[in-house]
Amino acid sequence: MPTFIGYGRFTREAMQGMLQTPEDRTGPVSKLFEAMGGRLISWHMTPGCDFDWLLFAEAPDEEVVVAAGLVATGGGGVQDIKVARALSGPETMALFQKGGEAARSFKSAGQPAPSERLRGN
Repeated sequence: MPTFIGYGRFTREAMQGMLQTPEDRTGPVSKLFEAMGGRLISWHMTPGCDFDWLLFAEAPDEEVVVAAGLVATGGGGVQDIKVARALSGPETMALFQKGGEAARSFKSAGQPAPSERLRGN
């Protein structure tokens, strides 16, 4: 399954509630991903960053991760969720190979055609 990185912030109310009654969010977040066909790899609190928490998860596709974010945001405890696909070294190499092939024929706005770039015109 593809791996994703998610991060976000707790709402003020969530922070106040967890100060009153501390809780480990790993279990609830893990159950959410499992219910949607994914798997939580790890969850981390990230003090000193622009975001409060970070997670690594596997999911069948982006829709599962986006839907999990909607559920979490709709619950009212988190906000400003961002998600990115985490690519392995071999996956990254394959993307660069594919991009390199496409770059040979792509003309950027206001730039010479690829054949002209190769000739140095």
